[in-house]
This record gives sequence, structure tokens and C-alpha cells, in this order.
Amino acid sequence: MTIKEIAQLAGVSSAAVSRYLNGGYVSEEKKEQIRKVIEETGYQPSAQARILRTKKACLVGVVVPKINSESISRVTAGIEQVLSRRGYQMLLASTDNDPDKEITYLKLFESYPVDGIILIGTVITGEHRKFLKNAKVPVVVVGQYTKYANCIYHDDYGAGKAMGRLVAAEVRKGQTAAGTAVQKAQNADVPEDGGYRRKVAYIGVTKEDKAVGVSREDGFRSGLKSEGIMLEPDYVRTAEFTMDSGYHAALGLLEDKQDIRIISCATDTIAAGAIEAILAYSRQNVPHTVADSGTRMQYILNHSGIRVTGFGDNQFLKAVTGGIPTVHFGYKTSGIQGAELLLDVIERGEKIPVEMKLGFRLEEPKEEWER
Repeated sequence: MTIKEIAQLAGVSSAAVSRYLNGGYVSEEKKEQIRKVIEETGYQPSAQARILRTKKACLVGVVVPKINSESISRVTAGIEQVLSRRGYQMLLASTDNDPDKEITYLKLFESYPVDGIILIGTVITGEHRKFLKNAKVPVVVVGQYTKYANCIYHDDYGAGKAMGRLVAAEVRKGQTAAGTAVQKAQNADVPEDGGYRRKVAYIGVTKEDKAVGVSREDGFRSGLKSEGIMLEPDYVRTAEFTMDSGYHAALGLLEDKQDIRIISCATDTIAAGAIEAILAYSRQNVPHTVADSGTRMQYILNHSGIRVTGFGDNQFLKAVTGGIPTVHFGYKTSGIQGAELLLDVIERGEKIPVEMKLGFRLEEPKEEWER
């Protein structure tokens, strides 16, 4: 069907139908008439005709590091919410955390008729910077700071520092409690080390990831240092963004060091692997009633004497642990802001560079520290 035929069936002008399809002003009465006809006929506007008419495809390419991630799904949900409301569609490409694939998809989208690109960034390489500087379509980077494109990023340093202070306070509290217990039992002075398990360990990610691998860890170290605690080199490991990698990194730490009080992890996914590693290291048997109830991880934390923290506020991990200390980032908000920013550039030709840093919220389940 054509716009003219839709107009005849709706009893309106072709211009009114055109304005309706392109988001222009149409009276509520005419809008309802047109909507009913389109719904009844199943009319779909020609994409090619729309591109020729408006010089826009109303398509946005979105490049993500992976799709099986709760944080990424929150970001893309925010992007989709804005695009859908403003008459755009999303083309999604997943790279499996491969920077070379990111470049391939960025170039593919650039040559494809998309109006703009959103990159949910992890690593910004020289090739990324070269692409961003010379891109023929507007690009917004979400999740990483870059001076080569408009970007929306999180306060990873501030979040890391807040978590470092929280962890330091717990270590101090544990040392005091252990020392007091020894003093009472032996009628002796408080031991200098303040108890057996007193060390902080950290599992980070590659330094190529400036947000999570550098800013978050630097902030964590600063938070500890502000409370008089140092993160010792032998207590630091690097993992990938997977539960399995977190498991092996944590198990290596526990086998090498027997005085770890807290394992802080760069992401909640890594933290989930660390919790499983604690069980494997302790060789404890989880009762069948617990294993079958969905509270297995919570049981491990309750009976290990070792605490685990993360970043990301993963809802599944919260459900199976009762909550660990973590940081909530506005992932969906970053997607919304990124999409709004991109469409403003596409539709209004906004030229002012934008660098937007979003805040965070420290999630501190009190019962976690009291176990």
C-alpha cells in the first residue's frame, strides 16, 4: 500500500499521513484515524523510500562486548527505550570482548546506512582512537572515557575508593575483635597482627580496560590507603570478565595465602567465581538441603570466615547470596543518556563535545559483615 491509499482509507490528506509517519504534528483525531488504518492493513513504510525522503535510515548500530551480561543488558535496555520512543531501530553486534571485532563492526556500521553508532566500550586501542577521530557518522562511547568522541562513563575511581574504605573498616573491625578475643582468652596484650585472617586481596582485570582495570583498582587502593592499609602485590591477581576466571584467580590466592580476610573483585561476576573458589579451597560439604534450595553461595559465605565484595550490583548474585557489598552503577541510565546524546547529534547537529560522568551507589548489606 501507498501513503495515498492509507490517506484515502483514513479520510485525511497524504500530508497528514506523512507527518504522522515522520513524527510531525497531527491532531489527535486524525492521528487515531491513521493509526487504526495502519493497524488494520499492516502497512509498513518503505525503508528505502524513507531514506531517500528524509536522508535518514532511522537505524543505530550498537556494538557490545558480550550479550550474556546483566550490566550490558541494562545498558542496551536504556538505549532501546530511547530509540523506540524516538522512532529508531537498533542493530546489535556482539564482539565477545575482541577489540579487533569491535573495529570490524564499527567499520561495517559506518559503511552501512546507519545514522549513528553507540559503542559500549571496554578497551580503547590506537585503532579505536583512529576510527573515532575519522568516523563518517556520529559515535557515542558508553562506559569508557575518551577525548575522541562524545562519551558517557561511570565514576569508577570514586566507586573503587568508596569500596576500599568500606573494606578497610571491616578489616580494622575484624582485627580489633580478634585481638580482644585473644586478650581475654590468654590475659595477654592484643597481638600486633590483630588475628589470623587480616589481609585484603584483590582480583582485577586487564589494565587495557581503563575504567574497570585501572580507575576502579586505583580508587580501591586509594580507599585502603586513606585508612592506613596497603594492598600488597602478592595479594593481587588478574582475571577475565567471567565467573570461571574469577574462580581460578581466587583459588590461586587462597592456596598461596592463608591469611586472607576479604577478597575484593573488580566485578560481581568475578566475585561469584571467588565464592565458589572458597568452597573448593575449604573442602567443606554443603548440605543437600542447602545445595537444592538456591542458597548455596550464601551458605559458603556464612561458614568460610572470608568475605567477598564486587562491583555491578548483579541481581542474580544478590538473590543467591542474600547480597554482598557491591557498587550499583546506573547502567540503564548510561544507555538512556548515550542514546539521547547520539540522537541529538543526528537530529539537531549538536557540535558541543560532551563528556558525562555518572555517579554510583555503594550497596552494603549489613548482615554480610555480621556473619
